[in-house]
Amino acid sequence: MKVAHFITRMIVGGAQENTLFTVLDQIRDYGDEVVLISGVDRGREGDLLDRAREGGADVRVIESLGRAIRPWSDWTSYRELLVLLNEIRPDLLHTHSSKAGILGRAAAHKLKIPVVHTIHGAAFHYGQSRPAHWLYRRAERWAARRTDRFISVCDAMTEQYLAAGIGRRERYTTIYSGMEVEPLLNPAKPPAETRARLGLSPEHLVVGKVARLFPLKGHQYLIQAAPAIVAAFPQVRFLLVGDGILREQYQQAIARAGLTEHFHFVGLVAPDEVPELIHAMDALVHTSEWEGLARVLPQALIAGKPAVSFAIDGAPEVIVDGETGCLVPFGDVNRLADAVNRLLADPELRTRMGAAGRARWTEPFRHQTMTRRIREVYAQLLTERTG
Repeated sequence: MKVAHFITRMIVGGAQENTLFTVLDQIRDYGDEVVLISGVDRGREGDLLDRAREGGADVRVIESLGRAIRPWSDWTSYRELLVLLNEIRPDLLHTHSSKAGILGRAAAHKLKIPVVHTIHGAAFHYGQSRPAHWLYRRAERWAARRTDRFISVCDAMTEQYLAAGIGRRERYTTIYSGMEVEPLLNPAKPPAETRARLGLSPEHLVVGKVARLFPLKGHQYLIQAAPAIVAAFPQVRFLLVGDGILREQYQQAIARAGLTEHFHFVGLVAPDEVPELIHAMDALVHTSEWEGLARVLPQALIAGKPAVSFAIDGAPEVIVDGETGCLVPFGDVNRLADAVNRLLADPELRTRMGAAGRARWTEPFRHQTMTRRIREVYAQLLTERTG
């Protein structure tokens, strides 16, 4: 099978790691001929293109392609993509992310190439301006008429797209975003060693959050809940993994509340360090205002850690309230504090929930499971097109 993947940028991030695993698994496990086409935007973390090359992918870069909407550059990117696809002539094109999803499906339709599009997170979502929300919704409706199959990383994305009049239900398949589960099952370093390196003592109760310090990631809710948690458990420490433009603002808010000693800002870390940090936690909190299905939720559960999350988007699909963690109504700081306190007060409950999460979600989130199911979608589509 000859497959081209097209993504706006291959920075270190959830959608990009999903795409990388799919590309590498296709080559290694199935012998597919795989071309990865990407723009050149880089994050502070770097990009994943070298790993794709090392894994045997034919990597093509479109220099004009970036995340921001720039009509002339986007038109240039579209023309370059047409030339590339004409040269490559893949059996199908698999598009990822909003910009590449629109341009790629337009190009594939023009060249009569079957196309699969993965919805890693809704292109239109909470927190956008009204014009941007309207524009992305219209663009997705337009692109849906040029899409043979949709893959959603959670059922919630499918329902949101169908509610917006995008595509037909029979064209959607939910496939959870795969990951490397072994480091989550067996961390490279003992948790006690990681905690000591972070300046955490054995008596500390560690509540972690893994997310960039950016708008919509919801750190402010955890900061607002912190006084009630600290009042009940003075030995609690909040471990914030990630960095971003709001770091100083959050540090100032924490200082005003007199809670500086209770917060540890880990900063930016490599993806392979995240499992060790999760194992150093007693529980994980996820308070994003918008997310498809945050990878850190199954990561925590596979690592045997219970999670507390706002009940938005795909979170209720992996956090079974009272079984693998606690769900909280969006923005309810009091309920958030209560849920965290409940876990901190009961070590046996944390152990039981963590074990349930690991048993339930390890296999569905293996990247090999994801790639096998994606190839099943490919095979069904190609059979229909040639039959």
